[in-house]
Amino acid sequence: MNVCLSVIVPVYNIAPYVRRCIESLLCQSFSDFELLIIDDGSTDGSAAICDEYAGKDKRVRVFHQENAGLSCARNKGLEHASGTYIAFVD
Repeated sequence: MNVCLSVIVPVYNIAPYVRRCIESLLCQSFSDFELLIIDDGSTDGSAAICDEYAGKDKRVRVFHQENAGLSCARNKGLEHASGTYIAFVD
């Protein structure tokens, strides 16, 4: 899927905040984007919340990996990004 913008969101143990983050991105008036969520080995339920949104919105894709840190999570997002432009939200 080629889109204008790939938004990459690294996630690690932010269950209290992740819904608000995802909702704020999905509610934008600009819709030509993909949301790539990289779960970096969360242990607090964040991963399940992210998977929930991937099941509801085709723009959302979630990738799970063992905890490797912010840089590795960003790089994983870059590997899967198809947008002309890249944005990071972390």
